[in-house]
Amino acid sequence: MKHPKWLGISVLLLLLTAAASAHSASREVVIRGGTVLTVTQGTIPNGAILIRDGKIVEVGRSVRASPDALVIDATGKFVTPGLIDAHNHIALDGDVNETTSPVTPHMMMEDAFHYDDKNIYYTLAGGVTTSLLLHGSANMIGGQSIVIKHKFGKSREEMLFPGAPRSIKFAAGENPKRLYGGRRQMPASRMGNFAVLRQALTEAQDYLRQWEEYEKKVAEGKKPTPPKKDLKLEALADLLRGKLLVHIHCYRADEFLTEMRIAREFGYKIRAFHHALEGYKVADEIIKEGIGIATHADWWGYKVEAWDAVPQNATFCRRRGAHVAIISDSGDYSRRLNQEAAKAIKYGGATEDEALRMITLDAAWIIGVDDRVGSLEPGKDADIVIWDKHPLSIYARAEKVLIDGEIYFD
Repeated sequence: MKHPKWLGISVLLLLLTAAASAHSASREVVIRGGTVLTVTQGTIPNGAILIRDGKIVEVGRSVRASPDALVIDATGKFVTPGLIDAHNHIALDGDVNETTSPVTPHMMMEDAFHYDDKNIYYTLAGGVTTSLLLHGSANMIGGQSIVIKHKFGKSREEMLFPGAPRSIKFAAGENPKRLYGGRRQMPASRMGNFAVLRQALTEAQDYLRQWEEYEKKVAEGKKPTPPKKDLKLEALADLLRGKLLVHIHCYRADEFLTEMRIAREFGYKIRAFHHALEGYKVADEIIKEGIGIATHADWWGYKVEAWDAVPQNATFCRRRGAHVAIISDSGDYSRRLNQEAAKAIKYGGATEDEALRMITLDAAWIIGVDDRVGSLEPGKDADIVIWDKHPLSIYARAEKVLIDGEIYFD
């Protein structure tokens, strides 16, 4: 047992540490001297950013900071928003598919989140500050995703992106039909894929109707017996209520059209098609529905449905009006997400502004957090990267990475 004297000193030190941390968290930070790539307000040479309480307060050629602000000299450097990976599976302990059923919307990726996975740090060192971690593509309807900020070293809960919308992963095509067809169960074909999807959504409609009827009777002052709670159907009911963003693993143009038809049939919105290598074939139809595209810079040919790809896909779809993100789908590629975006310039004809937007603001829109991150604007989270060279150069390295105004990589 500690002596009361030492116990008192320990408590005092803890209080002083907490006070210092609180001061540090609320202290103003100024980044000065760098070329600021704002994404939405153009490029500011020799610009400055003022951060207070983890938020961006001012961005311009000069800012009004207090005398005791912490100043970060970015002279000769490039400053961007934190990069955003709209499709990854890192930190899920390699356990991203629940393969016991083709419909598992009640699986929660948060329950598999391995918060001290070293890939969170490696990706942070590549300038990525936010990632969408998805269920795998084994199921027609998979589990619910999580959005994280790469605050490596913080607790599990502190890494979760506060207020990020809930989302769910669907999959179509070869993956589910190959898995379940190999077990001689439905779905073993593309027809089976969509039959399973429709059946699950029909059951969800019935479940939702039962609960609506029950709530109506309660409102009338009656005392009905409530329907039995079902976690799977409850998740699908939330989907039909519009409480979940729907992300769909899908490659082929004909399957985009089918997925959109089913969404209209059951009254929900698709947020984005992921992979989407044939997006260029039906871009106008996708854009008409307000659906984004989360695609690769140059992955193709690794299975039959990934064969008919073109390197101009991302740029073409974006210029037609879609929100387009370049994704990693890989703990390795996510460390070089800036280089993945640069491929859209070299091989796809994108401008530098278009390529940068594909790994910042457009990616943030697909996740549903574009009001918080993805550009350097007053009011947004101070998730910022300082690069030694232009971020779309193959030689560029992230020198400092700030999340909510605090340095997490240096």
